[in-house]
Amino acid sequence: MLIIDSKDCENIDKALKKYKKKFEKARVLLQLRTRQSFTKPSVKRRTQVLKAVYRQALASGKIED
Repeated sequence: MLIIDSKDCENIDKALKKYKKKFEKARVLLQLRTRQSFTKPSVKRRTQVLKAVYRQALASGKIED
């Protein structure tokens, strides 16, 4: 649960802005999306390796974006 400390004279827009920033930093939506479906650890590792290979190919100039 996110708690925002606001002063009595503070504008509601500023409080909402603080809440949105805190919400993004907490990565609540990312956690919800990852928990919706289970992925096996081997599949996670495979995707990480493929991403690393792709990034390395981009850095070496083999793939042009």
